[in-house]
Amino acid sequence: MARADPNRNFMKDVKRIIIKVGTAVITRNDGRLALGRIGALCEQVKDLNAQGYEVIMVTSGAVGVGRQRLRYRKLVNSSFADLQKPQNELDGKACAAVGQSGLMALYDMLFTQLDVSSSQLLVTDSDFENSNFRERLRETVESLLELRVIPIFNENDAISTRKAPYEDSSGIFWDNDSLAGLLALELKADLLLLLSDVDGLYSGPPSEPASKIIHTYVKEKHYHEITFGDKSRVGRGGMTAKVQAAVWASTGGVPVVITSGCASQSIVKVLQGEKIGTLFHKNASLWEPSKDASVREMAVSARDCSRRLQNLSSEERKKILLDVADALEANEDLIRSENEADVAVAHEAGYESSLIARLTLKQGKIASLAKSVRTLANMEDPINEILKRTEVADGLVLEKTSCPLGVLLIVFESRPDALVQIASLAIRSGNGLLLKGGKEAMRSNAILHKVITNAIPDNVGEKLIGLVTTRDEIADLLKLDDVIDLVIPRGSNKLVAQIKATTKIPVLGHADGVCHVYIDKSADMDMAKRIVMDAKIDYPAACNAMETLLVHKDLAKTSELNDILVALKTEGVNIYGGPVAHKILGYPKADSLHLEYSSMACTVEFVDDVQSAIDHIHRYGSAHTDCVVTTDDKVAETFLRQVDSAAVVYNASTRFSDGARFGLGAEVGISTGRIHARGPVGVEGLLTTRWLLRGKGQVVNGDKDVAYTHKPLPLH
Repeated sequence: MARADPNRNFMKDVKRIIIKVGTAVITRNDGRLALGRIGALCEQVKDLNAQGYEVIMVTSGAVGVGRQRLRYRKLVNSSFADLQKPQNELDGKACAAVGQSGLMALYDMLFTQLDVSSSQLLVTDSDFENSNFRERLRETVESLLELRVIPIFNENDAISTRKAPYEDSSGIFWDNDSLAGLLALELKADLLLLLSDVDGLYSGPPSEPASKIIHTYVKEKHYHEITFGDKSRVGRGGMTAKVQAAVWASTGGVPVVITSGCASQSIVKVLQGEKIGTLFHKNASLWEPSKDASVREMAVSARDCSRRLQNLSSEERKKILLDVADALEANEDLIRSENEADVAVAHEAGYESSLIARLTLKQGKIASLAKSVRTLANMEDPINEILKRTEVADGLVLEKTSCPLGVLLIVFESRPDALVQIASLAIRSGNGLLLKGGKEAMRSNAILHKVITNAIPDNVGEKLIGLVTTRDEIADLLKLDDVIDLVIPRGSNKLVAQIKATTKIPVLGHADGVCHVYIDKSADMDMAKRIVMDAKIDYPAACNAMETLLVHKDLAKTSELNDILVALKTEGVNIYGGPVAHKILGYPKADSLHLEYSSMACTVEFVDDVQSAIDHIHRYGSAHTDCVVTTDDKVAETFLRQVDSAAVVYNASTRFSDGARFGLGAEVGISTGRIHARGPVGVEGLLTTRWLLRGKGQVVNGDKDVAYTHKPLPLH
């Protein structure tokens, strides 16, 4: 879910860019050159060169390449007696001299293959003390860039006068990071890119779970907050040196981005303004506080409020829900007015009728929502329920209890009524909640959020439920795996796939709702007609609506099946045929058998028997809800046992697959996964467990004095 950062709008004006490649980028963990990675970087540079960018490179790695070569030569030329002696460390200057030629030969070969010319410029610290040298250097670089040649700089460690190059930080520059910063200012670059083996600057060592990436460095804020880990595993400086160089260059007016040189297309993504790596900019302290901080604060506030909610009694939590229901009904006119404004905008924008149907809060919907909230309020309290009691040993009792997950992030599209259901479930289950609805329901979501949070008492806090208003904030929230406990996306397959690919937080949801109804040859066809009509036309935009009608082949030419198909068409359903039905019935051929129409359309296909129907469902379905219509008990049991879907239905509409209809009060979504919760997810799906152990001073002490009984005890 990468996206442009408004603070990086200046990227569109960048022409001259300096790219510093760290040793850790161009070498593998074993010290050998990472040829594929170097090749990928050269391809990006080639593309930028072709687009008119002026690209200058600063590369490390010569000492490492030379050390590897000299160690090999020394090993080859050593006798067995030599190998028994203590091995002296190779001279760094010799390594640099040997490695520089090899490194540049590699760059030359790679760029030549890409039809790009490159050049080598070796410099030392003392060179820059000479003003004539600096002037000649600028002239040379300008000439090379005019000819579309890539200048490649490196510090000439082979003849450096610095006695302790790995420690001495005096002089004009002291490593290739500071050389890159110096060149950025000398050559008036528009951007300096420092490529590392990590994604950017973190608040602490990247390996530590608590460390978080800093997307925009503000010296006044971050200087004293950052804890650096070890220096580079192979190079001279590491992140400390990069930050020093970045601060120096950005203070001088050249923006700097530290990012990973190991990630795919990282250079291109930076220049497209995507929010990757860490940006250093002279104006950073003047910008608005970063959204990273605000979304974190929102998530932390939701967690704090949820803990206060959990501390209330069951009756107090019940009263909050009853107050929410009353508030919905009291504000119905205002809610309907805001929803009508959203619907009008959607019509004007030309949105599909299926989306507008999901968006519209029809007459009676608010009353229905209030009723479902009251139903949820009157359910048995799900929190702190004792699920299991065990006597571990004499006087040592273990209880398994239910408890809230913590903070939920729900991303949903189109349906504002989902906000009410989700919020009420979060309150009942004691969870904090962050909500992001579709932009098409912006006004509806805003008023519903306001009405609900106004009903939450001060001793809990209205920040229990946060409303996320921009798409950018979602990407930042998905990084907060230390605060947010579960993400539930309710929307398109694309939305679910994007979220799963960009977060470490557990994700619960379904990608598609490709639901089937199978009519067996033994079916009561009047019953089949009622079920099919309801499953398709009751609410065609719902994820539990029928999308594919499977029919036993023996019914292909029957008047009863024709009656069902005519009834569908009469109601305005567009019918498409699978490969077999297309030939037999002449309907237009379906583009795919795995297709969620979410509208007044469906696919019809013929199958040989119940096993063929099951195989079809497993191949083309989405494991959401599938139905069999039959009077044959054996067929029914085969279907119920073998169809691997979240909900399997026998002689009833797929539309029953719903949290409220299943008696869950409401649903936060439907999960087609196989971990934690499956099918309609109500209160129970938003809970986890914890163990409470009550003792009388017992200790383990190697289990010497403990007689384990592990005896089940009554729950109460």
